[in-house]
Amino acid sequence: MTEIQGAEAVGQAATASPGPADTALPAIDLMGVAKEFAAHGETVRAVKNVDLAIRQGEFFSMLGPSGCGKTTTMRMIAGFEEPTRGSVHLYGEDVTGVPANKRDVNMVFQSYALFPHMSVFDNVAFGLRRRRTGKAELVRRIGEILEIVDLTGREKRRPEALSGGQQQRVALARALVNRPRALLLDEPLAALDLKLRQAMQIELKRIQREVGITFVYVTHDQGEALTMSDRIAVMNDGVIEQLGAPRQIYEEPATKFVAGFIGTSNLLSGTVNEVTDGRAVILSGDGERIIAPVGESVTTGTRLELTVRPEKIELSSERPDGDLCALRGTVTEVTYQGTSTSYTLMTSAGAEVVAFRQNLDSSAAMAARGEAVWLSWRPQHSYAIGATGGGDG
Repeated sequence: MTEIQGAEAVGQAATASPGPADTALPAIDLMGVAKEFAAHGETVRAVKNVDLAIRQGEFFSMLGPSGCGKTTTMRMIAGFEEPTRGSVHLYGEDVTGVPANKRDVNMVFQSYALFPHMSVFDNVAFGLRRRRTGKAELVRRIGEILEIVDLTGREKRRPEALSGGQQQRVALARALVNRPRALLLDEPLAALDLKLRQAMQIELKRIQREVGITFVYVTHDQGEALTMSDRIAVMNDGVIEQLGAPRQIYEEPATKFVAGFIGTSNLLSGTVNEVTDGRAVILSGDGERIIAPVGESVTTGTRLELTVRPEKIELSSERPDGDLCALRGTVTEVTYQGTSTSYTLMTSAGAEVVAFRQNLDSSAAMAARGEAVWLSWRPQHSYAIGATGGGDG
């Protein structure tokens, strides 16, 4: 199925406005969903037994690198792919095996799939006309949705006369005018330049709040997911590595993959020397230590892997006082980034660490390459992502 055919098929979906919502019922529920493909005589497991409940009215993102299974998962929700195993439920109804044009969801593709010979009005009206919507109702609904996506006054223009951001809004309007229960978006901002993409992130979230329906957004761009989402599923190799709110995903990564994929993260490790009041202490060198909150399974001798974000780290020429984590390091690279300066450092234990310093004062002295410094951060900013050996860990 081509993307334009796909847009037509989804555009024909049943679009009766939902009745009073049972907010306890997930909008989309995947139960043990798996998808396998045959390729070159081998079986490729694209999605591996995913369980996922997406709430009504939330902006939900599936985030991960190319080939992680996120787009395949979305296509199974839309009905363009059928699960090898498991089932897909929309508002409690099992739609596994139901064709795309019979599912109460619409999809916006990366290429927008607009009809170039049609005006903005006719592009948006396409699905309504296929369902023989009355003229007065059609005009009213198109006027409402064009106002929401800020395209009022551009009804007669063709796609070629619109900017990339405006074309994307037409695609959104065409999908939303059908009043689906959920809207699926497959990397719709990928073709836009950085500044426009950032502006459209804010616009998408605004539009989602105004229409109040469930958005499911597929992206490999962590910034997009963090900016727009109520919750994020981070996918890797066909499985969900972590599911949670953006702040939780960023501040409390569940695995090394999530810590490394979401933003910039420093991964450190060491053996616990002592545990006091739920805090583990790792000593390394003269005056150096890492302190981290830990669970009951961590005891003396436990091998810990920890992460600390670059913006949490302070640099100083003298060892910091107080109850702080402190490591020695040597600056190996300094990169000016406008709002901040990035420092790459090598610790005395041989670990590479990145620290960000906001450029609040343009006259402030900067650490130079080759300079020996102390790195410090608060214990609560050390996050343990793995524990092996020692006690129950």
